[in-house]
Amino acid sequence: MRLVIQRVSEAYVKVDGEIKGEIGKGLMILVGVENGDTKVEAEWLAAKAAKMRIFPDENEVMNKSVMDAGGEILAISQFTLTASTNKGNRPSYIRAAKGEEAKELYDYFCACLKSITGKNIEKGVFGADMKVSLINDGPVTIIIDSRLRE
Repeated sequence: MRLVIQRVSEAYVKVDGEIKGEIGKGLMILVGVENGDTKVEAEWLAAKAAKMRIFPDENEVMNKSVMDAGGEILAISQFTLTASTNKGNRPSYIRAAKGEEAKELYDYFCACLKSITGKNIEKGVFGADMKVSLINDGPVTIIIDSRLRE
């Protein structure tokens, strides 16, 4: 699984012109699920995202997690994070987990985030054509790939 985590001032996701998920200050997390990913990866990534210290403390040092900062979370599925770009100029999505498997792990990731943080997790609509808007705060953008953990 791969995550792109962005610290935001605000973010929302629309489907067919209707807002489906919306947050103020917090994290917008794009979630890509690959073939072979399991609940173990989802649990590890949820814990990493929840505890990632990328919010400023009283000394303006990035030392607080989303929980410490009182932030919100918007998680959006995004299969394009699994793209392979090694050959040619057209990305290959052969590594992307298929529909129901990917949805199950995305939902499980969101449930883990909720369990760890105690916060409601705003979400997009899995598989939909979504329009995402955000104000990246910092900018702070972190990429985490569960296959690169040690």
